[in-house]
Amino acid sequence: MSNITRRKAIDTINSYQPVVQQFDFATTPTGNLFASNVFSYDVMKYTLPKSVYKSLMNTVNDGAVLDTSIADVVASAMKEWAMARGATHYAHVFYPLTGRTAEKHDSFYEPEGSGKISEFSGALLIQQEPDGSSFPNGGIRPTHQARAYTAWDVTSPAYLVENVNGMTLCIPTVFVSWTGEALDKKTPLLRSMKALDTQAKRVLKLFGHTDIAMVSATAGSEQEYFLIDKNFVMARPDLLTCRRTLFGAAPAKGQQFDDHYF
Repeated sequence: MSNITRRKAIDTINSYQPVVQQFDFATTPTGNLFASNVFSYDVMKYTLPKSVYKSLMNTVNDGAVLDTSIADVVASAMKEWAMARGATHYAHVFYPLTGRTAEKHDSFYEPEGSGKISEFSGALLIQQEPDGSSFPNGGIRPTHQARAYTAWDVTSPAYLVENVNGMTLCIPTVFVSWTGEALDKKTPLLRSMKALDTQAKRVLKLFGHTDIAMVSATAGSEQEYFLIDKNFVMARPDLLTCRRTLFGAAPAKGQQFDDHYF
């Protein structure tokens, strides 16, 4: 990175003006903001009928098959909750093999005669059909067989994303081909968790544990990570191309005492 490029990046950072509302945490407690835009299980419990909420929790907590008959009720509650907060669109969010997220956006509003009505059915919540040919597929199928689907992942709560153009309801999904191959990073994860659950319960049963609903795995956040301002990243071809540092000075303090860790 040349000195001129670095100076320009620093000048851009110093002149940055936020485009979103800044909160005064002295008057707005953090607890009032945290997860306020998430259709959490607490929100579901408040907005859904008891039987629907119980059925949904059986899928989330016990791994039961999702009862599609409750989809319309969940979709209606999710839509009302999102629109009450200003959302006008919804999106199926998935994680294709591009290393980025992808979203298929649709509007809550549908034209009808001279006016418009809001519509968001259970069928629209459960499944969408993005263009599979637009994403890497590992050569598993030719372009003329590119049909692919996103499917609602009920284990991940929906959430709202707010920006200067409005608010969007984001629904976490998996992304699979019409023949069932995984086209994303989430499907293999969920399938491996299911395999772990099946085999772990099989082993536990040998030790007399037969009353286990589901075995789940958890992973903590990365122990440490470093954030780089976008303006610095744009000045680094190695970060843009390889997503990692290929050149630069060694750190002042490395891992000289790594043999003491364990």
